[in-house]
Amino acid sequence: MPSVNKIRSVLAGQDHISTPAPLRRLRIALTAFFALDGFVFAGWVVRIPAVKEQVGASAGALGLALLGVSAGALGTMIPSGRLCRRFGAGPVTIATAVVLSLSVALPPMTHSPLALGLVLLLLGVGFGGMNVAMNSLAVDVVAALRRPIMPGFHAAYSLGGLIGASVGGPLATHLTPTQHLYAVAAFGLVATVILGRALLAYTPVGPADTPAGGTGTGTRDTPGEKGSRARTAWPVAVFGLIALCTAYGEGALAEWGPLHLQDDLHTGPALAAAGYAAVTLAMTVGRLSGTALLMRLGPTRAVVMGGLTACAGMLVAALAPAVWLVLTGFALTGLGLANIFPVAIARAGALGGPSGVATASTLGYGGFLLGPPAIGFLTDAFGLPVALTTVAALAAAAAAIAGAARHLAGSDGN
Repeated sequence: MPSVNKIRSVLAGQDHISTPAPLRRLRIALTAFFALDGFVFAGWVVRIPAVKEQVGASAGALGLALLGVSAGALGTMIPSGRLCRRFGAGPVTIATAVVLSLSVALPPMTHSPLALGLVLLLLGVGFGGMNVAMNSLAVDVVAALRRPIMPGFHAAYSLGGLIGASVGGPLATHLTPTQHLYAVAAFGLVATVILGRALLAYTPVGPADTPAGGTGTGTRDTPGEKGSRARTAWPVAVFGLIALCTAYGEGALAEWGPLHLQDDLHTGPALAAAGYAAVTLAMTVGRLSGTALLMRLGPTRAVVMGGLTACAGMLVAALAPAVWLVLTGFALTGLGLANIFPVAIARAGALGGPSGVATASTLGYGGFLLGPPAIGFLTDAFGLPVALTTVAALAAAAAAIAGAARHLAGSDGN
């Protein structure tokens, strides 16, 4: 297989040369893995109410059990970055996809909140590790192609989630949770075996090939690399903070957006659900068009404009008195947030390799977890509309940080 450096030189020197077949297969397979991640996780999400009833959990007990996913994911992300550096991001992606697929079949087997929390810990390990490994490999593909295609991978994750939820809803009326999640697990395992070949065939960047800010996903650390990562720790943390700001909004809207429509604007359940649907659909559309946007504007301007768009949209969604304005605001928020997280992860990976991806992912996922409880506490104190304005504030903060840190993005920072 051609080296990544050779691929880079071919693509840079002759625009009419098509993408080499191995790299094209890798990109297709990796896109499918992102979609698979969203599909499998959505399969579990749509079964949460049924599993809650099965284990006899109260709302509080279910909340504690669901923390197992968070604990497993957060505890796995940093070690996953190290595993990617040692063994390569491709094998780690495959291994964690197997863990995720197997663990999604376990919740229906549990009969207590404690047992549920323990199996969800394993689900979180698969989910968190797979996200770090996939994004690390995606950073290599972006570098090889010299095109900002990271949003396309995250669009696949969004589409996978939408398909998983859309399929899971009707199946919930015909299949038991065990039958449904067994089918999801089987599909995940078969897809992993089929798609995994392209990832294993990928030749990672070696020490001699690693560019400045490259990932080097298949190598062990040398003293020089350790020193380099120490110098990039602060810039990586900055991009992780940007990821946190945008993931806070995604987590908050998933939990509280429908409640805002139902409780504050007195809509029915269908319209309330349409609020988050507007966010997810807009994010998917935004990510599908993200590569073209990034090539036209550059990462920094795209993040700044996205943050300001999300800020304006969320202010409308939180404070407008009419349902149609709130739905429009939700859509604008999703459109604005769509590409901030992928760009932040891509830049962290370009600077720090898999360790950079792991650090930024951990901070971003922390923001996703912080959003819902933070909104809850603020709602008790000030009301939900005011609490939701924090989403706007953090979106504006992401834009401000990106603008102030544009020099960290190097030649791609305009």
